[in-house]
Amino acid sequence: QVQLVESGGGLVQPGGSLRLSCAASGSIFSINYMGWYRQTPGRERELVAVATSGGGTNYADSVKGRFTISRDNTKNMVYLQMISLKPEDTAVYYCNAHIRRSAWSAEFLYWGQGTQVTVSS
Repeated sequence: QVQLVESGGGLVQPGGSLRLSCAASGSIFSINYMGWYRQTPGRERELVAVATSGGGTNYADSVKGRFTISRDNTKNMVYLQMISLKPEDTAVYYCNAHIRRSAWSAEFLYWGQGTQVTVSS
């Protein structure tokens, strides 16, 4: 069993900051990509940022320069530091991870349950 749990969401004023955390736990042999996505009602889930196990990162154009993704591979965690938040950043944020449960298993994609981020005055 593998579980991803996000935390750190909440209500913040425009221009404010938040830090999201996501912890992967359970039967984990290795984790490849870990990422953050977000979704608003009526829209498809969109990529926010992704980080490889080797430290490579990629960001959506809309968050470049404002969001920073980082990982702690020793703790199987991924973080999203968000600054200069805008009302359009309001969404449910989900983390995901490409996880191998043993040396012989395939890699599967797992998702967290999501955490709400609301940017409003």
